[in-house]
Amino acid sequence: MFYQGRLSNGMRLVIEEIPSVRSVSLGVWINTGSRDESERTNGMSHFIEHMMFKGTDKLSARQIAELFDGIGGQVNAFTSKEYTCYYAKVLDEHFNLALETLADMLINSKLSSDELAKERKVIIEEIKMYEDTPDDQVHDLLASTIFPNHTLGYTILGSESNLLSFTREDMVDYLKLHYRPDNMVLAIAGNVKADDAHKAAEHFFAGLSGSRPVIQQVPPVFHANKQIRKKSTEQAHICLAGSGFAFDDPSIYPLILLNNIVGGSSSSRLFQEIREERGMAYSVYSFYSSYRDGGTFGVYTGTSPEQAQDAICLLGQILSDLADKGVTAEELKKAKDQVKGSLMLSLESTSSRMSRLGKNELLLGRQVTMDETVRRINEVTLEQVREVAAKVCGGPMALAAIGPFEELEYPMN
Repeated sequence: MFYQGRLSNGMRLVIEEIPSVRSVSLGVWINTGSRDESERTNGMSHFIEHMMFKGTDKLSARQIAELFDGIGGQVNAFTSKEYTCYYAKVLDEHFNLALETLADMLINSKLSSDELAKERKVIIEEIKMYEDTPDDQVHDLLASTIFPNHTLGYTILGSESNLLSFTREDMVDYLKLHYRPDNMVLAIAGNVKADDAHKAAEHFFAGLSGSRPVIQQVPPVFHANKQIRKKSTEQAHICLAGSGFAFDDPSIYPLILLNNIVGGSSSSRLFQEIREERGMAYSVYSFYSSYRDGGTFGVYTGTSPEQAQDAICLLGQILSDLADKGVTAEELKKAKDQVKGSLMLSLESTSSRMSRLGKNELLLGRQVTMDETVRRINEVTLEQVREVAAKVCGGPMALAAIGPFEELEYPMN
């Protein structure tokens, strides 16, 4: 059973009662991420996410960790380009304790100077670890290639120089602007009564007040640019991407199915052609990113530097064939079955259900039921997928690559 409501302070609340399980997953979703930052504050959202775990007036950082460990629960958080989420999963008997602790972290974090100094060093090490992971780094290089003058091109981690410049006052200002109840969603899924959960949330989040001012965001514009980063790596890491769709665009369902056909499984075109037939890569896949007002669709592969140019040409040819000829009816049927199967299996996890609730409410302002999702997938026609393929695979393409070379060629449309 679904329940939607608001707390008296304006925070949105969405709950799914699942009496057949013994766990409860809960998450606080905040409508802010690296897209909301400036060049000087890039990395602030992620830094604050770390600091929320570093102690409150009631609990130290160690006590927060020990509390969840002591009840066999899980607690974590993540930052994306457009939102931040703090979440926990516990046995149903510990729901109130988990909710109280999350609320305490978000409302009463001390942001102490000592903890800030220590966590600054931790995140700098995280950035260094990321620099040693070129298969991840190439996706950020791609974002900055596609959105060179837009905040969607910023990294989530920010830069070391920015981290060294952030003060406690900077964090407090950012929190006052974005961590407002009307800019948040509390999502809960599991063995909990909606009325009881609402009352508990009303009590624990009572200390949160205020509203975020309306912030006008500039829509992103796709740029078919190229960036090559020379780096001493064993593999060349390559991304090609075209323009995609916003998350509420009707074309998102054909795109999801196209993504599955192109590189979403071991039977996909990319996997079969590049890995199985030619042995050119171990890792090869397609991906899409959807934002409030735009998106991208792309492909990735990692291959030996000697094969990099050939791999780019082959990726381009596969995408060109998709744009010109579309997909087959058999491929579409298989993709529908695979996507629906994956969705149904996710229903067995309260964490997945909570994430679905939170993102739907935060990004769409409504709940998209599983029945509606399955219906929308079933309704996708071969012609719709072909139209989407022509747009995302046949339009201008951006190229990003990391490896021991200075130049690679790709015929930009």
